[in-house]
This record gives sequence, C-alpha cells and structure tokens, in this order.
Amino acid sequence: MSPDKMIRMANQIATFFKTQPGEDAPVRVAAHITDYWEPRMRAQLRDYAAADGTGLDEIVLKAVPLV
Repeated sequence: MSPDKMIRMANQIATFFKTQPGEDAPVRVAAHITDYWEPRMRAQLRDYAAADGTGLDEIVLKAVPLV
C-alpha cells in the first residue's frame, strides 16, 4: 500500500480513539491495528515508523511498538 494511504488510515484510527474516554489511546490503536490489519500492513507501518515516521500522529507512533 502507498505510504500516504497507510499514514491516512493509521491517523484516522488515532483520531477516533482520541475522542474516546481514557488515556489508553495508543493501546487501543495498537489493538485495532493488530486485529484488523494484515501482517504485511503491520510490518510496513513498523518499518515506516522506525525509518522516519513523518506524518504519523503521535498516538500512532506510541502504538507502533505495541503492534
């Protein structure tokens, strides 16, 4: 998948969980990505975050190590 699409999808998940009560948004984002993204997508996200991470929401960056 294109990096732009991956960033947009991950950030949309983070935006949703920002609106939910509690302080565990990164844990919830990681759980969602683990449950619904296929392994290649998760690997691409991990690699992108490790290499640069430009454009990823702060919550996504905190979630990546939990994926």
